Amino acid sequence: MTPGHGSTVDGVLRRSARRTPARVAVEYRDRTWTYEELDEAVSRAAGVLLGQGLVPGDRVGAYGHNSDAYLVAFLACARAGLVHVPVNQNLTGDDLAYLVGQSGSTLVLTDPDLAGRLPDAVRTLPLRDADDSLLALLADAPAHDGPEPRGEDLVQLLYTSGTTAEPKGAMMTHRALVHEYLSAITALDLSAGDRPAHSLPLYHSAQMHVFLLPYLAVGATNVILDAPDGDRLFDLIEAGRVDSLFAPPTVWIGLANRPDFDSRDLGGLRKAYYGASIMPVPVLERLRERLPKLAFYNCFGQSEIGPLATVLAPDEHKGRMDSCGRTVLFVDARVVDENGADVPDGTAGEIVYRSPQLCEGYWDKPEETAEAFRDGWFHSGDLAVRDAHGYFTIVDRVKDVINSGGVLVASRQVEDALYTHEAVAEAAVIGLPDEKWIEAVTAVVVPRGEVTEDELVAHAREKLPAFKAPKRVVFVEALPRNASGKILKRELRDRLSDG
Repeated sequence: MTPGHGSTVDGVLRRSARRTPARVAVEYRDRTWTYEELDEAVSRAAGVLLGQGLVPGDRVGAYGHNSDAYLVAFLACARAGLVHVPVNQNLTGDDLAYLVGQSGSTLVLTDPDLAGRLPDAVRTLPLRDADDSLLALLADAPAHDGPEPRGEDLVQLLYTSGTTAEPKGAMMTHRALVHEYLSAITALDLSAGDRPAHSLPLYHSAQMHVFLLPYLAVGATNVILDAPDGDRLFDLIEAGRVDSLFAPPTVWIGLANRPDFDSRDLGGLRKAYYGASIMPVPVLERLRERLPKLAFYNCFGQSEIGPLATVLAPDEHKGRMDSCGRTVLFVDARVVDENGADVPDGTAGEIVYRSPQLCEGYWDKPEETAEAFRDGWFHSGDLAVRDAHGYFTIVDRVKDVINSGGVLVASRQVEDALYTHEAVAEAAVIGLPDEKWIEAVTAVVVPRGEVTEDELVAHAREKLPAFKAPKRVVFVEALPRNASGKILKRELRDRLSDG
């Protein structure tokens, strides 16, 4: 057997535990773990999982809420050579059965309140809050001391969010994720002295792989929260326990719209990270005006690349507020036309990637893998523009561009125009079938205060050429989105097309 090289996900924790064993690694509710304690718990949990009859390479589903147990389970799977399959805790019915079945998970780690949703034939093990849970079994479990997994071994099936198609399991190796962690650390200025809060679902790649694992790599103290609750976050910031926060635009919008946003003492927040979907420029400007000393970072990417691909740093925002920045350390990117040829700077095309962070393809989906990986590059499905200085701006998802009367309209530009109206809390722009226009530009708006359809159409026409302005405005109480904050435009199109 050749010696291990330590280029593994669990090796990230092991090194931090040897370097700073007594430093607090994780706080969750009333529990605190030092790096040494967390590392030992992971080894014992790996032993528990292998004691369930699992063997390296087996897939293990994770269907639970945010908790320290969820983190321990992921790292234990990595250490035991198992393939972790994170599952959205909001999934039920056929969607849930699909992910468990398509991945071939032989065991699902779950919280007791979720276990009843799983298909009857699925083997389960509680993560916590039960006498036979993973956490409860650690006390009597021997530490796993078997052979290390290899860097090229699979460690996770990271399912895409499925906003435009059936979810696909991106096959992530240890080596790919470790590369991504280093990219995140360098591009996002992560350090041991930061005090980050992790409030988004840990099953999602952004919270787990862009922030929690990289922060464990540098030795920071991490606060895991059940959810992005504004009261809790504001209390932690005011108390000096948190100074770093990642959230998608929908959460930042919610925080900025809170009645106490202007009155709370939020000066202790030093680093603000946003991503997972496009941030409306007017919202970002409002946040920066309220918190002028706060350093904002725009993080962009997708599941298949671990998921961080580009970053716009705080000192790069001026003059390019709508940009998602430049590529991170281990990512190379191009903008190409439908034939795969480079387009000139300033011209929209599909952004494609080449990187050691990339997945190995899609689990048990050879046709989809061949479609996405062509000519040595991964085709993202995102429409982007690159400028002469290497900065990228995401225009839209390729499938979300609206064909209005034969002219292509990017939904983001229309949304930004709508967000400049004070009565617009949230907006999503889609194309709906239309006999005259092919697709009619349609705005779906969550209002904040009194406003009419005619007012918003007139407002958009002041900001945009007439052909880009909405032909119709639909008011709703809330926009459908997945747990990462991405608005489900496919669902909106289906709902309004049927109506």
